[in-house]
Amino acid sequence: MSEEVKVEAVQAEQPQDVMASTVHNPDDPVVSAKTLLEAGCHFGHKVSRWNPKMRKFIYGKRNNLHIIDLNKSAVQMQSAYHALKDIVSKGGKVLFVGTKAYAQKAIQEEAVRSGSFFVCHRWLGGTLTNFHTIVKRIALLRSLEQEELSGELEKLPKKEAAEKLKLKAKLSQNLEGIKELRLLPQALVVVDPKTEHNAVAEAKLLNIPVFALGDTNTDPDTIDYLIPANDDGEASIRIIVGLLADAVVEGKGGEPLYAYKNSEA
Repeated sequence: MSEEVKVEAVQAEQPQDVMASTVHNPDDPVVSAKTLLEAGCHFGHKVSRWNPKMRKFIYGKRNNLHIIDLNKSAVQMQSAYHALKDIVSKGGKVLFVGTKAYAQKAIQEEAVRSGSFFVCHRWLGGTLTNFHTIVKRIALLRSLEQEELSGELEKLPKKEAAEKLKLKAKLSQNLEGIKELRLLPQALVVVDPKTEHNAVAEAKLLNIPVFALGDTNTDPDTIDYLIPANDDGEASIRIIVGLLADAVVEGKGGEPLYAYKNSEA
């Protein structure tokens, strides 16, 4: 077999349109209600803790808990996914926020996977509305890190060096996920907007759109793109945050990990 024939044979075996497998139609379901159900997204808070404004997203009650209508959650995710993807495709940066214990790991891992920024330990007041001060704290953190790397701290008295290391550790815990942030983000992804009410309030003041996983105690009027779901379960948080991270990934031209994988109703 000649070399030209070999090349033609190999080309014939490959798909003619490689992008067809990675570019999704906007009408394709991002996630199914079944997938959300398997992740436990349907469990709401106790009936007594609900916000009446969430009535339209509630399917019913069971064992004194509200049950979230996951068909509506899937629709809300569809809208949120494409809106976030659009922001990112235009060069927008995204900040993921979730400081409650069950959310921290997913927030950090999915933000890193999607090349986004994150806050998973503590929201510092003014992170957005007083951003120039946060930039100064980031600069201080960088300075302390450089001093440690260069060996400058070893030349200081032990007490002074220990104080600087303690400050560096504190700054790092709160700022590590936004250390590379140079400008305000163009979107905020939040787990539990009630817990992260300060972050949401700052974003609203600056007209930064908020994408949030919110349980049945959420005030939907404070959120631009609400995905009603259980905000206390690790699996529920992982799938919702993972899907929003996928929107960022796809907005950058990458292949999503969770989205479009289970389309059956």
